Amino acid sequence: MADAPAVLTAMITPAVLISGAGTLLMSTSSRLGRVTDRVRHLTARFKVLVTEEGRQEALAREEKRLIVEQLPRLARRSRIIVQAMTALYLAVALLVLTSILIGGSALLHQEAGPVPVVLAIAGAAALAYGALLLSFETRLSARTTREEMKFLVTLGGHYAGLYDERLLREVSEQIGQEGRGA
Repeated sequence: MADAPAVLTAMITPAVLISGAGTLLMSTSSRLGRVTDRVRHLTARFKVLVTEEGRQEALAREEKRLIVEQLPRLARRSRIIVQAMTALYLAVALLVLTSILIGGSALLHQEAGPVPVVLAIAGAAALAYGALLLSFETRLSARTTREEMKFLVTLGGHYAGLYDERLLREVSEQIGQEGRGA
């Protein structure tokens, strides 16, 4: 059998990437749950806004429009998250296979050839692709949040007697500036 410490080191090296992919999978799963919860919340809110009582609320029409505009973005976010999770699961599978091939070839006294290296590269590429998808999803999420903040400033303006007009303008300008920077 080949040098055992060297084989174990080679087998464990992909584990670092596996650990990173696992961490991303956990946070990505949480993101998918948040998108699902958000859709359910917007659905419930929309159902309220279409009732007779809901139509009487301040800016009900604008809020319904905001909800309808957000739904395609939430669907896109959901698709991107599922694609990212698929890429991350693929990365884990490829990296685990890399470790198995390294260990198996050493155990059987067989040269593994370039296969473990190719699998490791493919696993790392899948991990990078998943991370890139999550970056796109983050930008979509931030855009949706900015739109909601703008609506809240508008709603606050509707109740101007409760708020300082100058403060509302400043907040609105800050939201606009942050939107251009992201």
